[in-house]
Amino acid sequence: MLLSLDRKGSVPLHRQIYLAFRRAILDARFPAGRRLPSTRALALDLGVSRTTVLGAYDQLAAEGFLKSHAGGGSRVASATPPILDRGGAASHRRAGRTVAPQNEPRRSRPIPAVQPKLSVGGLAYIGVDGWSGRGTPSSTAAASMARGRCVPFVLGVPALDSFPVRTWARLTARQWRRNPRNLMLPDDGAGYRPLREAIAEYAYTARGVRCTADQVIVTAGAIQGIALAARLLLDRGDQVWMEEPGFSPARAAFTAVGAAVLPVPVDQEGLDVTFGLGVAPKARMAFVTPSFQAPMGTIMSLARRLALLDWAASAGSWVIEDDYNGEFRYDGRPLSSMQGLEHPGAGQVIYLGTFSKTIFPALRLGYIVVPPGYGDAFSRARLSMDRHSPVAEQAVLADFIQEGHFARHVRAMRRLYQERQERFVALARRELGDSMIVEPAPSGMRLLGWLPPGVSDVRVADLAASRGIDVLPLSRLCLSRPPRNALLLGYVPFSHSETERGLRTLAQCLRSSEA
Repeated sequence: MLLSLDRKGSVPLHRQIYLAFRRAILDARFPAGRRLPSTRALALDLGVSRTTVLGAYDQLAAEGFLKSHAGGGSRVASATPPILDRGGAASHRRAGRTVAPQNEPRRSRPIPAVQPKLSVGGLAYIGVDGWSGRGTPSSTAAASMARGRCVPFVLGVPALDSFPVRTWARLTARQWRRNPRNLMLPDDGAGYRPLREAIAEYAYTARGVRCTADQVIVTAGAIQGIALAARLLLDRGDQVWMEEPGFSPARAAFTAVGAAVLPVPVDQEGLDVTFGLGVAPKARMAFVTPSFQAPMGTIMSLARRLALLDWAASAGSWVIEDDYNGEFRYDGRPLSSMQGLEHPGAGQVIYLGTFSKTIFPALRLGYIVVPPGYGDAFSRARLSMDRHSPVAEQAVLADFIQEGHFARHVRAMRRLYQERQERFVALARRELGDSMIVEPAPSGMRLLGWLPPGVSDVRVADLAASRGIDVLPLSRLCLSRPPRNALLLGYVPFSHSETERGLRTLAQCLRSSEA
């Protein structure tokens, strides 16, 4: 393998090494079990520091491409799954072989014939990120946010006390001084062009998403992106694989267009692709949260990611990758997106991102990355829903990203959230004892609190709401009964004293529910 590094380019050296090895592994030029050069030897050969090579190897190992063996160095993992042929039979990957799409994925109908079927505010869903009922916040969370504060332990709210408000205000004032007329005119539905360009560059450098600005559609949050994909790509009766337990707003969006949602279990490796193939091999779409599964917090393994992409390529199906917490990984660098893998099925992945959880919820800006050639259709569908997002906020966000403020903010929040998670887990163990087990998570802004057998998570959540605490029962995110009851708890926006008081109140609710 000849590896040439661009030392003057914008891509860091460790990422260039990582991408080169990843491509070689996916193309089967490096077969399973092959030993890689030692970090010292490769660093000497490339003329870089050993730390640079270690960073690349660590990322490859985190994403499942490499396995480290004591005394045996690093070897290519033997996790490559079989490839499905046209009839669904499995054939093993061989050197130089790739999966070609057997059936091109189709669109549901021409855009001019599509009338708005749902508004995002009217989706029926339960208990995700503090929301419940038909598009209205839960009463506890709504009252709290109306007073400008968050109740413990509402989900989906970042650390607002640490947001660089002065920087945002300065950028806002500058935009209105320089471009007032541009900020008062609507965009074309796809979004403010400089923001789309900034998102495309950020998504590639930070998340490994391969796209241009023409593939980026600015949305009013991730839920609208899901609704757009559902309207454009699904017909009534189409089957959709849905993680079980899973993200309720996504399920509602698919149901709203008449699709048949099929729950597919999630285990420690993520979505069980084999189960999905068994119940609906010709499903039209799969919805996954591979970087941090909502709500279980598992990370989809490389084998499962490749198996899912193999299925998409073979069946001509779509995959929606919701990367809602991908930036907040605490054990090493964030994992690359599934959309960015060198795989034919990756061309059928719709990638979703949101700024509500990385900046602040009231911003209501997100984005969807669509395959080449689909930008115009999604733009027109976006126009039919609510025209466009506020241009002024888009312009400020573009400056915030382009000038490096966003990347610095995410890095700072990653450190802060890890500290607050560690503090939360320690306080939970002290205040709750065995009445609820809270374990740390490798990513994200929420934790699961597991309840003892026989304790109803719905009853505990109702008791907590009556005492000013907002927790989400795991059972409300399942179509079937979960194996264990649990509560989802947000921990990010709360001070030490707020967390402590909230946990003591929750402990009282747990004791009352057991009585």
